[in-house]
Order: sequence, then C-alpha cells, then structure tokens
Amino acid sequence: MASTLEELIGKKVSVICGDGRCLIGTLKGYDQVQNIVLSETHERAFSLDSPVELIDLGLYIVRGDNLAIIGELDEEEDAKVDLGSVRAEPLKPVMHTAL
Repeated sequence: MASTLEELIGKKVSVICGDGRCLIGTLKGYDQVQNIVLSETHERAFSLDSPVELIDLGLYIVRGDNLAIIGELDEEEDAKVDLGSVRAEPLKPVMHTAL
C-alpha cells in the first residue's frame, strides 16, 4: 500500500473511512501505519432525503486503522456529477466479526 500512497502525494484523492464517511482532499503525506494527512478536505455527507452535503474540514488527519479505501479522484469526471441531484443512503460502518 505504501508504494501506491507515494504515487498519490500531491493529488486529489477520495477516501472511504471505516466509519462510512467519504472524504475528498489532497494527499499531503502518510506514515508507516498509513495514517494520512489531507489538505483542502471536505466530507460528502449522503442522505436519501436531501442533496449531498459538503462539509468543509480543511487540513485533516485520518488514522490508518480507519482507512478503508483510498484512490485518485478524476477531477474532470467528478466535475460532471451534479451533487445537488444525488440522493444516496449513507455507507454503514465496517463491522468486524469473529470467525
């Protein structure tokens, strides 16, 4: 994972957290346990009843143990999406179960 994160430094990324939050920001750095630092971050809060809410977070740290998915955001494609018309159920948190 670390080699992939290195390639994403300075790029706009989309992050899905273990608690179900969706964050968009510029990856500024990471450490050996995949804690990440994002700048110009905002959260996209989804709801079935209202448009996507953008919550400004600014400089933000995500602990590595709460990082579920991270990927480069295609800003051109993202700009084509009308978030005002999007309705979606919020993601549920990741649940760990014993086998």
